[in-house]
Amino acid sequence: MSGKVRGRGMAASWYGIARTATIDRAGAWAELDDGGTAKVVTGVTEIGEGILTVLAQIAAEELGIQPEQVTIGDNDTARSPEAAHAGATRQTYMIGNAVALACREARARLVAELAGFWDVSEDTIEAFDGEIWAAGTNLKMTMEEAVDLCKKRGVVPVGSGSFSTDCTGLDPVDGSGSPWQAYVYGCQVAEVEVDTVTGEVQVLGIWAAHDVGRAINPRGVEGQIEGGIVQGLGQALMEDYRLENGHTSTHGFAKYILPTSLDVPQINSIIVEDPDPLSPLGAKGIGEPALVPTAPAIMNAIYDAIGVRITSLPATPEKIRAGLAEKRQRDNVLGDAAE
Repeated sequence: MSGKVRGRGMAASWYGIARTATIDRAGAWAELDDGGTAKVVTGVTEIGEGILTVLAQIAAEELGIQPEQVTIGDNDTARSPEAAHAGATRQTYMIGNAVALACREARARLVAELAGFWDVSEDTIEAFDGEIWAAGTNLKMTMEEAVDLCKKRGVVPVGSGSFSTDCTGLDPVDGSGSPWQAYVYGCQVAEVEVDTVTGEVQVLGIWAAHDVGRAINPRGVEGQIEGGIVQGLGQALMEDYRLENGHTSTHGFAKYILPTSLDVPQINSIIVEDPDPLSPLGAKGIGEPALVPTAPAIMNAIYDAIGVRITSLPATPEKIRAGLAEKRQRDNVLGDAAE
């Protein structure tokens, strides 16, 4: 075997979110304001994953207004409901559901007053894009007018919501039980090209399908998948963190190589939506699960290409060349034995 050869590999994954071994929880407040806008307050932490956009979309859909009309308020935990940590792929699942429930309560107060004013059933009232109306009638007004009417009748359309997992705990003896409320499933296929002379590996493409429950922001989901894949590519082929006697010998990025835009392959994201029955929104998550199958898929693709199983990460050119040398030696021994 010489030159460049190609191979494909696949890996599947599952990832638990919303812990039930100990209770997970989140809270939020929501209010429809003068002008038909809304504000939402929760102890959310935005670390770059786009949760503020998602929460604005959730609130807008629940209240019948536009996302740009929603303000996510002060997240200082001294002045806002607890939302817990930004990790474990839990923010959309936990905080998103708390915000949805808070908005539903605020809207219910508004709808109750409007139904009384119009003398119609609350079930007939619908809202979208800043307007609210009674289905099957000519009764209609803007959200700004509806909020003004509500307040003139002595009611502020405000709501609170909390969402928590069903804490079941684990068996104290053998640890058995259900540690997570929801699971995110995924599968990725990688195509690689391996240079058998230099040992270099180039990832040509990644096809990634992930079940996210319900995609609140599809473009954001695609971005999370792509970001996770880039991290997984770095883990698989480049990032080599070393310790010697308990101390790092990788002191900077000169030795700890990260992927650049030139290393990123064609990524094809496939969003699978299987709504979670325990979530008011049906959404689950995708932050960390997108990373899980990438490195295994690349390792399987390398094996498919050259017949060498790399068992430690990253799969550096040195490891590839060493694996190929061992394979040639093994093949020669088997050939001699056959003769």
